[in-house]
Formats: sequence, structure tokens, C-alpha cells
Amino acid sequence: MYVNTKKINRYFLNWLIISLILVFFIIIIGGLTRLTNSGLSITEWELFKGILPPLNSIVWNEYFNEYKKIPQYKILNYNMSLIEFKIIFYWEYVHRLLARVIGLFFLIPLILFYISKKIKKKYINSCFLIFLLIVFQGIVGWYMVKSGLTDDITVSHYRLAIHLTIAFLIISSIFWLILNIKSNKDIYFFRITNKDFPFQFLIITIFIQIILGAFVSGLDAGKIYQTWPLMGENYLPDDLQLINFKNFVEFNNHSLVQFYHRNIAYFIIIYVIILTFYIFKNKISFLYKPLQILIFFLFLQAILGILTLLSGLNIYLASAHQIISVLLVFSAINLYHFRVK
Repeated sequence: MYVNTKKINRYFLNWLIISLILVFFIIIIGGLTRLTNSGLSITEWELFKGILPPLNSIVWNEYFNEYKKIPQYKILNYNMSLIEFKIIFYWEYVHRLLARVIGLFFLIPLILFYISKKIKKKYINSCFLIFLLIVFQGIVGWYMVKSGLTDDITVSHYRLAIHLTIAFLIISSIFWLILNIKSNKDIYFFRITNKDFPFQFLIITIFIQIILGAFVSGLDAGKIYQTWPLMGENYLPDDLQLINFKNFVEFNNHSLVQFYHRNIAYFIIIYVIILTFYIFKNKISFLYKPLQILIFFLFLQAILGILTLLSGLNIYLASAHQIISVLLVFSAINLYHFRVK
């Protein structure tokens, strides 16, 4: 009986790790779908219909003709050939297919683990909440796509930010659960104490930076000022007028969004330096290794962000910048988990 329970627990952990990897991959593919402007190539939700890709020229032309009806084609891609359309189509198709795989891969084993009654109820409940987030993410994904089908050549950067934030919530929740299982603890993430809050604040700030990054991506704000450390010839953008409070929260302003994204990055770096000083001053030795991991990914992320900007938004650098953002979140969560366990 004990051996069987131990085996099921091992399966449960491996299932979560594979789920984490799948979500990690879909974040990468989702980022590349955005970078290649492929997200509007499929103009219907197709929850069941679009499981298989087009298998003949008739179906391909049907998809292409639907794409020709939206502003992105009429304004931006009016010279696009069918062969070129197939490239952006497959990016979005793979993105949606992997989303379906994740949904099924998470749901079916979850039901089996629930029936087995061998997994801690708290872990199972967390998994059901994660699954609800996965379902909600699918709905938000279509809600995002709809914003670019009628009045604009791209999706709403607000909806893109929601979509990306939920993806990070899903992968962070799975990662936190894996850390709990591996340490055989039931640590509650939102336990607020004076000692824990500085680490929680870091995670929250990184999430804010991710949202701003989604704004930058959705608005193509990185195309405005491709210089560093100054924006053009000044610290503040030349075209920015901060006259009243409304100007400070005008998140449709490309220059302002890029300015905020840069400066939150500076703030995070300074904050981590202060946190490092605090940890070493108080000789919290068990945090040294997770802190080193955090610092490595933080500075790698900053360097990639600068290089992405200076390169004119090179797609490989931009994708690497997004990949490291996931690892940066993991390292911040890992540091916090070490702090409270």
C-alpha cells in the first residue's frame, strides 16, 4: 500500500513537471506568434474544428480569404501570398494546438489523481484552480484575438497583457506546487510577514514589469526609441509631456510605456542589490545560492533587453528576452520559497 502511494506521488510530481515544461513552451511559442504578427491569421475560435491543419488547397484558400477580410491584411499585408500566409498560419495553429494539448494533459490525469485519493487534498485543490486558470486563459486568448479582427491591425495591448499575465500565473502556480512537493511542505504563498514581504514585493514588481513588457510588445513601442541608456538624446522621451496625472497613466502612449519598462527594470536591479546587501549583512547563508541564481538571470535579462532594443528588435533576442523572463520569475519564487520554508 505504501509503495503504491509513493509511486502515485512520483507520477503526480512528474506530471506537474511535464505540465510546467508544456506551459513554458507555449509561452515561448506565444511570444514568437506575437513577434511574427501571426496571431490574427486564424479568424475564428475553432474550439473543435481547427484540430487538424488545412489538408488541401480549397481549405487553405478558405482560411486565406477570411484573413483578407480583416484590417491587418487590408492595411499591412495586402501583398501577402498564400505561401507567406501559411507561415503565419502555422505559428498560430501550433500555439492553439499546444493549448489544447495542455488542457487535456492537465485535465485527464488530474481526474485520475483525484479518484485515486492518494494525493494530498490541498495539492489536488491547487491543481483544480490551475485548471480553471487554463480554461480561462483559452477564453481570454480568443477575447484578445477578437480585438484585432475589426478596427485594428493588431490585438489590444491590454488584452495581450492579461493573456500573458495569466500564462505567468499558471506557470508560477505549477512551479510553486512543485517546490512544495519536493520540500514536502505546504507553504502558503500569500502568507504576509515583515520577513517575507520584501521577497513577495520583488515577485510582484517583476510581474508588473512583465505587464509593461506586454504593453511594449503590443504597441510595438520598442520601435520608438532604439537607443540606450538615453531615449534619443535625453533621459525622458522628447515627445513626452507630463502635465497632469492623466499623462502619467496614458498607457496608449508608446514612449511612456517604453520609459516605464526601462525604469522598472532599473528599479528591480537596485532593489535586488539592496536585498543582496540585506541577506549578506544578516548572514542568511541558506539564501546565498538561490540569490546567485536570481542575480544571474536578472542581469542576463537586462542585457538581453538592451541588446534587443539596440538590434532593432531582433526576433531571436526578443524571444530570448521573454524566455529569460520566465526563468527570472522562477528564480524570484525559488528565493522566496527558500526564505519561508
